Amino acid sequence: LGGYFRYMMKKGVSPNIASFVGATTVRIHELGYAKRPPTPDELKRMQALVKQAMEEGAMGLGSSLIYAPADYATTEELIELAKVAASYGGMYTTHMRSEGDFILKALDETFRIAKEANIHAEIYHLKINIARNWNKIDTVLAKIDSARNAGLNITANNYPYIASATGLTARLPNWVQEGGAAAMRKRLRNHEIRKKVLYEMRMGIPYKNSDPKDVMLLGFRLDSLNKKYMGKRLDEVARLHGKDADETVIDLVIRDKSTIAAVYYQQSEENIKRIIQQPYVSFGSDGASMSDVKVFADWGTHPRAYGTFARILGQYVREEKLFSLEEAVRRLTTLPAANLKIKKRGCLQKGYFADIAVFDPAFIQDHATFEKPKQYATGMVHVLVNGVPVLLHGEHTGAMPGRVVFGPGYKRK
Repeated sequence: LGGYFRYMMKKGVSPNIASFVGATTVRIHELGYAKRPPTPDELKRMQALVKQAMEEGAMGLGSSLIYAPADYATTEELIELAKVAASYGGMYTTHMRSEGDFILKALDETFRIAKEANIHAEIYHLKINIARNWNKIDTVLAKIDSARNAGLNITANNYPYIASATGLTARLPNWVQEGGAAAMRKRLRNHEIRKKVLYEMRMGIPYKNSDPKDVMLLGFRLDSLNKKYMGKRLDEVARLHGKDADETVIDLVIRDKSTIAAVYYQQSEENIKRIIQQPYVSFGSDGASMSDVKVFADWGTHPRAYGTFARILGQYVREEKLFSLEEAVRRLTTLPAANLKIKKRGCLQKGYFADIAVFDPAFIQDHATFEKPKQYATGMVHVLVNGVPVLLHGEHTGAMPGRVVFGPGYKRK
């Protein structure tokens, strides 16, 4: 991690940067893509890697438990790694093991890790997937309130869109992905294994397989597939491909040799409104930062990459008045800074770094849509990073004053 930070500072970057250390990153380093618990010696080495990353400036430990091989980790393994991050004052941030059928069980696991590791836990992009689960919103929020009232430090963040984005491989059983992408494709070519995978996709893992009409394909590695299928819904792609949706997913993953980025329409707008009104919820795009320049022309993306923060201030504050402008600013600045234990940032105060965003609250607006995601927001007038203008009158200045924002365990060498 320290090497990455040094590289970025040598290269130059406009925004400040920070990072967690991935629980899956250290797992892959020691176990590869094997679906098994670490030996005591492997776990010690994994803990040592977390320790090293914390001392090099990580904000804490992150997990992404709906994906393979992340979900091969047991709760006990995550607790032992989180204890190391906690000893440096770091946070545990998690993409929980379920956001749909088993979300309540996933919350319990998050609370257990927070309690047993004595660590602040943040649920990243809190949401409830698939229509049959939307009515769990009251229970989800009540469980979080109960945990917080019991003394656990639980927070969450959100991107305010009814669709998420991930790979088509998320529709496959995690066991078939053991050993990495090449091993997965080899298994999927085996007739008997393919038959078992298809059975599970149709019967065994409905919590992963939303309706094909609710899945839009963002892009492929192969240009030939991009031209045929990019921007289309999975049900339409399946018709063009001449097979059902599950067979089509397997065929495309094998052929493209990629995860195949896709948008999943699985959330309720009413639930989003309930979630973003919670005082402990901050906001994050969960999107890669890419401009509309030619090099990214063939890259599909989610509108959150272009519109998240303007959408909060424009649609949900100004237009729908779900909460005040002052409350929105708090949850865009001082709340995440305090959660991450970032010193001298996140507030307009003498002696603090001058990270300042100047916007017009009457005009700030997102324009990115799922059909046309690469549309810049308007109404952001000036942005200063460490006192240096990177955006003036809505135009990028080319300046690269960004610095590494180190986590609480950072030890200067």
